[in-house]
Amino acid sequence: MKVWKPSNAEIEQTNSWGTWGKEASEFPWFYDDTETCYILEGEAIATSNKGEEIRFKKGDMVQFEKGLECTWKIVKDIRKQYKFG
Repeated sequence: MKVWKPSNAEIEQTNSWGTWGKEASEFPWFYDDTETCYILEGEAIATSNKGEEIRFKKGDMVQFEKGLECTWKIVKDIRKQYKFG
């Protein structure tokens, strides 16, 4: 898992990505493939099954590696653009 502030070029690439949103909640998740996300709204914390934790919010780019098991805790309703691979 990693989080960073994207460049303008990286943000432009997200225009063709899918969009997903969810209300404040907590749930387990498994990644069958690498996923890259651009956070449009909200804030969340992802904690891996190994105890690593990242926090991300509006304006952040986040990447989750293939095979990752984690728990999402959405602190503020979230909306993101995402792509696999």
